Amino acid sequence: MAAMHALRTLRLAPLLGAVWLAPALALDQPEAATTRTAKEGGLTAPAKRFAVTAANPLAVDAGIEMLKAGGSAFDAVVAVQAVLGLVEPQSSGIAGGAFLLHWDGRQVQALDGRETAPAAATPALFLKADGKPLAMRDAILSGLSTGTPGVLAMLAEGHRQHGQLPWARLFEPAIRLAEQGFAVSPRLHELLAGETALRQDPIAAPFFYDGSGAPLAVGTVLKNPAYAAVLRGVAKQGVKAFYEGPVAADIVRRVKGHARPGLLSTDDLAAYRPVVRPPLCNDWRSYRICGFGPPTSGHLTLMEILGLLDTQPAARAARGITADWMHAYAESAKLAFADRAQYIGDPAFVTAPGGDWQNLLASAYLKQRGALIGARAGGIATAGNPAPVQQALAPQAEQLESGTSHVSVVDAQGHAVAMTTSVESAFGNRVMSDGGTGLAGGFVLNNQLTDFSLNPVGADGKPVANRVEAGKRPRSSMAPTLVFDRDGKLLMAAGSPGGPVIIHYVAKVLTGALAWGLPAQEAVDLPNFGHFNSGSLIVERGALTAEQLADLRGRGHQVVETDLTSGLQVLLRVPGGWSGGADPRREGVVKGE
Repeated sequence: MAAMHALRTLRLAPLLGAVWLAPALALDQPEAATTRTAKEGGLTAPAKRFAVTAANPLAVDAGIEMLKAGGSAFDAVVAVQAVLGLVEPQSSGIAGGAFLLHWDGRQVQALDGRETAPAAATPALFLKADGKPLAMRDAILSGLSTGTPGVLAMLAEGHRQHGQLPWARLFEPAIRLAEQGFAVSPRLHELLAGETALRQDPIAAPFFYDGSGAPLAVGTVLKNPAYAAVLRGVAKQGVKAFYEGPVAADIVRRVKGHARPGLLSTDDLAAYRPVVRPPLCNDWRSYRICGFGPPTSGHLTLMEILGLLDTQPAARAARGITADWMHAYAESAKLAFADRAQYIGDPAFVTAPGGDWQNLLASAYLKQRGALIGARAGGIATAGNPAPVQQALAPQAEQLESGTSHVSVVDAQGHAVAMTTSVESAFGNRVMSDGGTGLAGGFVLNNQLTDFSLNPVGADGKPVANRVEAGKRPRSSMAPTLVFDRDGKLLMAAGSPGGPVIIHYVAKVLTGALAWGLPAQEAVDLPNFGHFNSGSLIVERGALTAEQLADLRGRGHQVVETDLTSGLQVLLRVPGGWSGGADPRREGVVKGE
């Protein structure tokens, strides 16, 4: 109850006067804020058998349909993804990538469906003739930004191992919705209204906008025959129907036919393979938290933040968001993000410090780094030295990173999936493919290669760990998470979209639910905040009181209030079954029975 009281003392506060504006990274959101949707506590009663939470109700319904038919958690997540690509094309889709954790009751498996750079790519991919990198928007809105899609290949591999229903059955809900039509949601409408580049695409423009250029109105029934045709091929022939033949040829045609053409080839598509990786699991307080290692930075960075916070007695004792706790959080985040920028990249190309990523989370290292946190805000943090090796790499300058959608599923056997999936920016690179069908609609292409450092070298001329290289997977912040209690029982499945702020969103919900004892929905509803070691502490608009903001500024923090559009989807085990939390900042729901 003390935690509840502390959290409820947060009042909405008006924006203060002029504030220092952080670099673009701290303010740009991968998807704009739209109308908030009250969730009314998620599930009205614990789900005793199974539960699904995702960013769109139609996608959740598809997952529930599979579970009711006797499907596994993995069956459900395939059906959910197929529908998300139809109804939420701004966030994820079959031409994107994903990181997925699966729990089979005995072990956690990590499946990497991240996109890869084309075989023809070099570190100079995003450099202009003068040797300087392209502006981020120019890089995004190009064929250069599209990597080899990975999500379908990853889902096929996981279904081979963990599926119960026939592969073709999993696409029936999405095909049905694509052929019969679905109602355009308020969020899709609002994002289309604010989009400019998508209106220039010859396939997307007539599909999403009317003859006068206005976005389709909320409630408009939108059919996508091209998407249905592509999914029918995948359902019947397997993912070969996507990675080879007319669909692959059309993707490449669209990439190479762009005004700023890319390098993706049909050989790249045919050669794509998902990777099964060992999960990273760490003890935190009385819990075991499992996440995904590089090429995503999500788990390592959020666990470093939580570990650094625990070196601060006042922060460890906190039971709510206070100015003291927020100060400690911001300083911890700066240190963790400095290490992220220095060290993390695709492990096929980058060696972990001392040969082990867990060196970043070693207790002695955290204690050493935590000693740097003082009573006042420090300046920009520099990377630490978690292992006695000389660094030959330069830290990556922060740049815009986007995304994404998250799905959490628990099935009747107690098996679970946490999957974070993305096409990168809202509507990817704003190019749509009809898969060579010649029908209306289709799917958007990703711009995941802009998650690489656009500049391959640092200010000191040393190479950046996350530079572009042929076949390499760009660094991400995606952080699908599974949490286990002290008895080894699954306790939580969680994750969020949001670019680099994903790390802060997941750290927030873990803290709220596990350290402060909040119900899942209340933990999701907590104010959002973050620091990227790039100048400012960002907090969700109206979340902190004037007194708290003044206190933080008095400690030397440059605080910026802004919209922070998380999309947390959380399942939490409670007495009697599973409860959940769906983020009110998006359109997701939690359902189960």
